[in-house]
Amino acid sequence: MARTLSLLFHDAIFNKNKPTSENARHAKRSWKKRGKHVFSFSKLVLLLTIIFLFLPLFVITAYSFNESKGAEFTNFSLVWYKELFCNSGDLWMALFNSFIIAITSAVVSTLLGTMASIGINWYKFKGKKMIQTLTFLPMVLPEVIIGMSMVIFFSGIKLPLGLFTVFAAHTTFCLPFVFLMVNARLDEFDYSIVEAAHDLGATEDQTMFKVVVPAIFPGILSGFLMAITMSLEDFVITFFVSGPGSTTLPLYVYSMIRFGVSPVINSLSVIMILVTCLIAFICRKGLKSFAASH
Repeated sequence: MARTLSLLFHDAIFNKNKPTSENARHAKRSWKKRGKHVFSFSKLVLLLTIIFLFLPLFVITAYSFNESKGAEFTNFSLVWYKELFCNSGDLWMALFNSFIIAITSAVVSTLLGTMASIGINWYKFKGKKMIQTLTFLPMVLPEVIIGMSMVIFFSGIKLPLGLFTVFAAHTTFCLPFVFLMVNARLDEFDYSIVEAAHDLGATEDQTMFKVVVPAIFPGILSGFLMAITMSLEDFVITFFVSGPGSTTLPLYVYSMIRFGVSPVINSLSVIMILVTCLIAFICRKGLKSFAASH
């Protein structure tokens, strides 16, 4: 679901300001007039989908303020938020590990994915089609297979499991998503501005960092955010390649299920939801301003 939401987030921001034809605008106005004040099956499906997606969030928020651990709501209380901030050191350490791995793997996969996308789009070489095919394999293979192959590889080279192996695994499966985002942006790139930059005396480095990178920056940033999202939510691959001292938040929550999930997780979930909404709002405003200025 996170992959789908990230793709929708990318399309909503970067395709919003694209000019549309007169026929498209006329069809849109006609569709709005046709669907106004009319009940339809599509609207019902949309409503049910929204309820299905957001109802669990409201339930988590409500039960984060429940005084008891049970399913019955008793009294309003902040006891679990106090427990979260005062007596949950292991939980914060797991969250810290998740953020460290997510940010570092996202940075590396974004750099590698951007360079790979530019190289494959701009240059001709032997094995180009094969590399493009291999790039998408981590996206279509089941995560169980990726996790098993990773742990076999790490065992074969005698590399102890820990934070570095989790970082390497996350970078591997996040790389194709960054490549896809940047590649989609390059497909719409106007190469005449590169020729114009060369005619004005710009060097290859100046053209790359002052012309090309700013033009494809929305795709780069979108890939970076998707890589962070993919890394934070991953459980299966992390389960295979993690070792002592490399417990991430999904692994920590899974280990708590054996003894019953504490309402402290509800409190942490509410905080993460608020932070995510704030980051999404800031990015939306910032990227809209960036797109308008370019």
